[in-house]
Amino acid sequence: MIVDQLENALFYSKLHERVRRALLYLQNTDLSALPVGRHAIEGQRIFASVEEFMTKPVDQGIWEAHRKYLDIHCVLQGREKIGYAPIGHMRPGLFDAEKDFGVFEGEGDFFIARPGAFIIMFPWDVHMPGLAVQEPERLKKLVMKVEMA
Repeated sequence: MIVDQLENALFYSKLHERVRRALLYLQNTDLSALPVGRHAIEGQRIFASVEEFMTKPVDQGIWEAHRKYLDIHCVLQGREKIGYAPIGHMRPGLFDAEKDFGVFEGEGDFFIARPGAFIIMFPWDVHMPGLAVQEPERLKKLVMKVEMA
């Protein structure tokens, strides 16, 4: 997992060529102007979803991870508590290959994401997004999917 500010995004461009292109998109796009919905960047290899929803209590969260795609999360408005744990510390549950979505059980650590930051979640990073910092609040965020296969 990587957590940093958007102005530092290109320092991570050597991770993978598609990650570099995704980070360039984040730096060169007015993210606040993107409407809610899916945005194709490079077909199925790189795409983004802008979501707007109410955050939820931790006890309603789901630990998740992906195999085919890494996630890049960017909070656009509001604050979001996100859980994190290394995949080896968690118990795997069901995995839906079509949706590239696996659920896990276990315990992890939490941090708060705010506008201006980005978080890269690799396939080995189990995460629990969409959580309330204290009370539920409206959150607008972008989640970019970058194919790693």
